[in-house]
Amino acid sequence: WEQLRRRVAVAAPWARGLLAVAAGLGLFYVVLRVPLRLRDSVAAVAVFLSTLTPKFYFALTVTSSFISGLIFVFEWWHFRKYGTSFIEQVSVSHLRPLIGGAENSPPAPAAFSAGESETSRQNMPECKVWRNPLNLFRGAEYSRYMWVTGKEPLTYYDMNLSAQDHQNFFTCDTDALRPSDTVMQKAWRERNPQARIKAAYQALELNNDCATAYVLLAEEEATTIVDAEKYFKQALKAGEMIYKKSQNCHSQSPQHEAQLRRDTNVLVYVKRRLAMCARKLGRIREAVKMMRDLMKEFPLLSMLNIHENLLEALLELQAYADVQAVLAKYDDISLPKSAAICYTAALLKARAVSERFSPETASKRGLSTAEINAVEAIHRAVEFNPHVPKYLLEMKSLVLPPEHILKRGDSEAVAYAFFHLQHWKRIEGALNLLHCTWEGTFRMIPYPLEKGHLFYPYPSCTETADRELLPTFHEVSVYPQKELPFFIHFTAGLCSFSAMLALLTHQFPELMVIFAKAVSILS
Repeated sequence: WEQLRRRVAVAAPWARGLLAVAAGLGLFYVVLRVPLRLRDSVAAVAVFLSTLTPKFYFALTVTSSFISGLIFVFEWWHFRKYGTSFIEQVSVSHLRPLIGGAENSPPAPAAFSAGESETSRQNMPECKVWRNPLNLFRGAEYSRYMWVTGKEPLTYYDMNLSAQDHQNFFTCDTDALRPSDTVMQKAWRERNPQARIKAAYQALELNNDCATAYVLLAEEEATTIVDAEKYFKQALKAGEMIYKKSQNCHSQSPQHEAQLRRDTNVLVYVKRRLAMCARKLGRIREAVKMMRDLMKEFPLLSMLNIHENLLEALLELQAYADVQAVLAKYDDISLPKSAAICYTAALLKARAVSERFSPETASKRGLSTAEINAVEAIHRAVEFNPHVPKYLLEMKSLVLPPEHILKRGDSEAVAYAFFHLQHWKRIEGALNLLHCTWEGTFRMIPYPLEKGHLFYPYPSCTETADRELLPTFHEVSVYPQKELPFFIHFTAGLCSFSAMLALLTHQFPELMVIFAKAVSILS
């Protein structure tokens, strides 16, 4: 070959041209042979298809329809349960890295409201679960609902979070020094309600002044608010006595400081629940006084959101000036927002204009300054939690609020609407103004997961957390509303199309065989 290459290199130009012509003819021959072989293959396929009977086509279409139907049902179930397409999820997680790897595109920058530091927003966890400041009583309210309806109002995840809260609030390292506290430490870890109640009675036998035992009995054994209030009054008497003892010796050692923190938590919890009992029993002014005194006595415990209990009670009294004073203190850019704060602020501004508001009149003459302020307040509230309006407007049914809520999520919307719907109904025209204006918020924020207007972008993980907090019989509200994935449409169309072919093949076998042969020949 080396010698041939050298001879070709030194050959005359006419010889090299002759070799090029020969190579071209050889390539032309190969090109002519390929269609001939392809034509032979198509002819063989046509002969094979001509031997197939209508039964084969019918079985083929029925099988494809059945398989695509199974895929469609599974895709629909996976989307309803997890909110994603299974095929897309597998493609992104497993196939895409094998094909070419994931693209590393930087996330879109978030927009923050004026005056709020970007650092604090970046450090804020997206889906932190908070204890519901207005949570109901298990024995007197949640259990009664289950007895009547047969449905469990609380999820296991929600109750597990409550058990962790109780262990953090009501236990400390010095519990081993007091036998009654040791028993209660085990009681808070029990999963069975009857076992917890039995342990509480055992603790009272060891120490009749065990405040946490009375708390447990008030929460879980009492079947009415009146009975719960009696237990909490006993817990208050015992808790104040223990709290005074802890105050006198809290500086002796770190263990005594931990004990003082625990006794403070017990005292604050009992006073707050007593105020809630008074509110539920109609003694609203007494409840307001108790809440104000509690906030004044323990000003550093603002993270417990006692002001939200106070706001709801003041709204029930229709003391709107006092409500505005509370909002002026807590609706601050340095404090975490909540649906109660945002929607109460919107309610007060809507109250000033809602009675005379008419969409027809407003479209003709334009909005006044007060109406613009009310609409902007509603847009602000809807941006913070877009799930609330459907509950206030009774477009979705309510369930009992969970013991924990996710801010900006459906669980917070349920908790807010459950207690505040009556206050919106009491103000004439407030719900009408909300109905006419709340959807305009979404036109201001076309991509809520990427960019916010007055708040940081809407968290993308709220749906998953809300499904854990809310009962299974409740349809979780999703924002932004997800469209059905492509593969659900595709499998539904494939199933329908193959089922139609199967039906036509069964009804007109000869025509469908001719049609199949014609399609195969044309292809």
